[in-house]
Amino acid sequence: MMIARVVGSAVATVKDDKLIGLKLLVVREVTPANELVGKPLVAIDAVGAGAGELVLIASGSSARQTTITNNKPVDAVIMAILDSLEVEGALTYVKN
Repeated sequence: MMIARVVGSAVATVKDDKLIGLKLLVVREVTPANELVGKPLVAIDAVGAGAGELVLIASGSSARQTTITNNKPVDAVIMAILDSLEVEGALTYVKN
């Protein structure tokens, strides 16, 4: 799993039929100190995440293990929204 922040959304009118109705969000990995790193990627939203939220991402074959992504051409899925993040005793994120 990877910790990431939702930084945008993507809309694709033309797509594989198995992706119809799925919400596409742009996310970027964050460090444990809640700093953006890495390149943006598009992930299917399985939990109703929104802009600015910290989320957990599963990728690869694990991304196809949620109820809405089962047997779909998905490489990344948002599977949890973090309420808080504590690293080495320091609180680095608290959801508003």
